[in-house]
Amino acid sequence: THIAPSLSSITTFHNLYEISGVEVGQHFYWQIGSFQVHGQVLITSWVVITILLSLAILATGDLQTVPPDGQNLVEYVLEFIRDLARTQIGEEEYRPWVPFIGTMFLFIFVSNWSGALLPWKIFELPHGELAAPTNDINTTVALALLTSVAYFYAGLHKKGLSYFGKYIQPTAILLPINILEDFTKPLSLSFRLFGNILADELVVAVLISLVPLVVPIPMMFLGLFTSAIQALIFATLAAAYIGESMEGHH
Repeated sequence: THIAPSLSSITTFHNLYEISGVEVGQHFYWQIGSFQVHGQVLITSWVVITILLSLAILATGDLQTVPPDGQNLVEYVLEFIRDLARTQIGEEEYRPWVPFIGTMFLFIFVSNWSGALLPWKIFELPHGELAAPTNDINTTVALALLTSVAYFYAGLHKKGLSYFGKYIQPTAILLPINILEDFTKPLSLSFRLFGNILADELVVAVLISLVPLVVPIPMMFLGLFTSAIQALIFATLAAAYIGESMEGHH
């Protein structure tokens, strides 16, 4: 009587494992020890990180009282990120989280724009092709999980173990729903970003293959706009989740 349910559970987990292996297109793999990693994602991620570090070093290497254009741009971006964190987290608690929110926003922003502006397709790989890092579900899931770790840390740091009391508020009947909410947050963050970036690149690729070059250009500009919006949405939601976890401690 107990064997059948056990076999059924094993079959269910096996099916879920097979679903986790579903991929969009081909990938260029690197073998690191016993692990296989998506090489093209690491390459493009390093390019994005290099771009961000280079811009930061060039713009802040020689700070002046009367800022030049590069320093002006960096200060504007920093002020924008600070306002975003202040609005979502609160005046008293936002400062320590500006680097995290800023890193999320800038990495996603530059990653999304790199998919539209950089000529990744001219670099040939043995398998697959280069594209924006956020075009891969592994990248967006990693960013979403980092956000989950951040808001759990924020809540536990401010409230201690009493943080878990939120799961039985306003009534213990809502315990399963409140726990489920913590699983849906990273799922929503990761799939929203991945789906929008993948869909945008697929639409542009199909239009370029079907119609003359001039026609897809407006779609590419629209893609730049939507890519920036996706970065803003992700950063805003990440800050909102962190602010929510610290609620009641402002």
